[in-house]
Amino acid sequence: MQALIQCALAEDVAGGDATTLALVPGDAVVSAEIVARHDCVVAGQPVAAAVFAAVEPGLSYAVVAPDGTSVSSGEQVCTITGPARGILTAERTALNFMQRLTGIATQTAVFVEAVREFGTTILDTRKTTPGYRALEKYAVRCGGGTNHRIGLYDRVMIKDNHRALWARESGTASLAGAVQAAREAYPDLAVEVEVESEAEFLEAMQALPEWILLDNMGPDRLRHFVELNAGRVQLEASGGITLANVAAIAATGVDAISLGCLTHSVKAADLSLEVVSSQ
Repeated sequence: MQALIQCALAEDVAGGDATTLALVPGDAVVSAEIVARHDCVVAGQPVAAAVFAAVEPGLSYAVVAPDGTSVSSGEQVCTITGPARGILTAERTALNFMQRLTGIATQTAVFVEAVREFGTTILDTRKTTPGYRALEKYAVRCGGGTNHRIGLYDRVMIKDNHRALWARESGTASLAGAVQAAREAYPDLAVEVEVESEAEFLEAMQALPEWILLDNMGPDRLRHFVELNAGRVQLEASGGITLANVAAIAATGVDAISLGCLTHSVKAADLSLEVVSSQ
């Protein structure tokens, strides 16, 4: 987080905040607040606080709505008190972080609520902004979602390209064999297999991987695979899922639904910093 903050400040402030240095007295002290301009789920308070502290260590940052809290339009999110120059210089960078993360938390919360009655887990993906993954996955948790694998290192996930290369090198297209090979190489990691047909599903089930990913399937097909599975492994649905059909997907009985849209194309929240008093 600190490296990201320093990078963001360097590109924004560079040699100095010319407008603030020209117009705002160095001894001016103000109180400001960040407010929500629409209903949202807050995320990014620690990041925003760290941005202000990086610019002006003497600033006081007080959380009003903790991360994961739902707020309404016009509600206060936090307050900042201290040198006016520091607050104005840090303002945009702090908001950029918090708006992005709050947008992710808000989007996630909408999907979580849509499937609540079914008890289905909403998962994120690796479709994150490069360098921001830890923050964006944190925001997913603030919205009530669950993190899928963090990177390539914490779960084996056998997809179509892996299967093709495995078949070429091993001389067999056996998904069960691929699962076994993965387990021998990484015995401490969960193994997930992506399948697109019933034949692939039945073949993978011979090795009972921890997860099977059902890719781009409608509710009827998903329900069929849930029946075939009979609770033996955990099933994840992914691909082509939107807010319009997520409840129908959850109603099939899958254990989890993964959504790239939680992070890759989310709309940033609208937050604003307002100076409310000066000393």
